[in-house]
Amino acid sequence: ISKIALDLQPEDLWQTYTKFGFGMTTGSGFPGESGGNLDYFLDWSRAKQATVAYGYGISVTGLQLANAYNIIASGGIKRPPSYLKQEKAVSGQRIISKQLANQITRMLKTTVADDGTAPRARIAGYSVAGKTGTSKILLNGEYSKRYNAVFAGFVPADNPQFTAVVVVYDPQGKAFYGGQVAAPVFSQVMSKVLRFYNVTPDLYVHRQQSIGKVAS
Repeated sequence: ISKIALDLQPEDLWQTYTKFGFGMTTGSGFPGESGGNLDYFLDWSRAKQATVAYGYGISVTGLQLANAYNIIASGGIKRPPSYLKQEKAVSGQRIISKQLANQITRMLKTTVADDGTAPRARIAGYSVAGKTGTSKILLNGEYSKRYNAVFAGFVPADNPQFTAVVVVYDPQGKAFYGGQVAAPVFSQVMSKVLRFYNVTPDLYVHRQQSIGKVAS
């Protein structure tokens, strides 16, 4: 990913991050919300451009990350999050094409495959799209030997209804990767949410449709 980033123009990379909402508040209206940190591209060194591509040299909040995944889940449309229930759909802004959003979703679905980084994020009967993250915690201006373990994703992947971000700060014990620590929490929480809201298991529906096509 660093090689790809270094082949891009710094301004283009920075603008993409900005379009996805990094480096600014989400517009949720929550008092004291942090905008995270994304340095201006003119201040980037080549090393900074490489590390920003995989998440170092930039800080984001859980809400920012969830909002970025919402863009992918909604087919490329960005909408401001709200802590209050909205009575009608909020108009949004197209950030990426629907085709690109679908391509990214297909990539994110491989994360929960047997050879992916988070098979423990699976939910029985439902497709899952997401990504793990494991980052060293910055303490006193230096990266420490403590970690943030992250899993962010949305379900069902083929008809998204819910997005969630799980951040485990400084996990204790030998396991500290996002796929080991955060992914199981995502699975347990979202499985309950899906059942509470009576969302149809899409993998079951797909399987039945496939069986029907074979039979016909």
